[in-house]
Amino acid sequence: MMKKYNVVVVGVGAVGVEMLRVLRQRKFPLNQLKVLARSSRDIFVDGEKYTVKEIKPEEFENCEIALFAGTEGEKGAAVTYAPEAVKRGAVVIDNGADFRMNPGVPLVVPEVNPEDVKWHRGIIANPNCSTIQMVVALWPIYKRVGIERIIVTTFQAASGAGKGAVQQLMEEIRAIFSQKPFDAAASLEVKGVDRVLPQQLAFNLFPHIGTFGECDYTMEEWKLVKETHKIMHDDKIKISATTVRVPVRTGHAEAIYIETKELISVEEVRKILENSPGIKVMDNPKDNLYPLPKDVEGKDEVFVGRIRNDPFVKNGLWLWVVADNLRKGAALNAVQIAELVIKNSNIKYQNDNAKYKNPKC
Repeated sequence: MMKKYNVVVVGVGAVGVEMLRVLRQRKFPLNQLKVLARSSRDIFVDGEKYTVKEIKPEEFENCEIALFAGTEGEKGAAVTYAPEAVKRGAVVIDNGADFRMNPGVPLVVPEVNPEDVKWHRGIIANPNCSTIQMVVALWPIYKRVGIERIIVTTFQAASGAGKGAVQQLMEEIRAIFSQKPFDAAASLEVKGVDRVLPQQLAFNLFPHIGTFGECDYTMEEWKLVKETHKIMHDDKIKISATTVRVPVRTGHAEAIYIETKELISVEEVRKILENSPGIKVMDNPKDNLYPLPKDVEGKDEVFVGRIRNDPFVKNGLWLWVVADNLRKGAALNAVQIAELVIKNSNIKYQNDNAKYKNPKC
């Protein structure tokens, strides 16, 4: 008889809700499910009622797996409550950024580095959404011929910044179209809209996700660099990124340029990706077939298209990669990590009371 587990989901924002949905859809072996957030209330997900309790340390008693959505409450809430869950015997899978670069915490994408789950000490980090889809697409190529350089531009949906950003986008669109006649100049600064994002998003895009830091790169851009190095266990890959917020509700897209260590044909890349887990190739430009954010919403795979050589660089390749940032980019990957923990029978661990420190970036 399959063992069932006591699971806690922390947060009921966009990612938390998707976690509840994914747990149900994948028929996760649940014994008891508890949902925690800043305040108690009832919520409905796909018509099913969930009673949300206020988060407190004692709510993690008897918890075996704790999924932290990382999108509701104060930034870094997992710093307060993840150790409380671990202390009570739970394995924490955190979707936030607080533990990702801690050398004592595995950073896991199941299609890439599942073996890293085996050395957790109570906390496993879920990578950034844009990192997840990129490494899923690139890992099969890396294994075959190696990768020396990655240049990536992301086109990230509003939902990546949470419910408030999606609401801002919708309100901006309504405000713009309420002008009669429509005045394009006046629409550039929409009044009366609660701002979550630093710029107007409706009918606009901007290269600013996260705060600006070292070398004038944003923190989101540095995540793509440092998280990829950690997940692939290779800090020699040269990675440069530009992250862009676009007026799309859900679904991140990435234009990825790579330079491989060995020569590989487009046909071989396509075949490798078609036979790799978690990837769906949609690549027939002559018939206008390539992945689009609107088509991947609600789907689990990472979609790849526009695979082509660089005509001027011998080992250069381009890929267009699209995924649902709330599912594979967050909730689904976290649940897949939980499934790995169960599969590897390391739901229990040697609690050495290790101190988990915040990453620098």
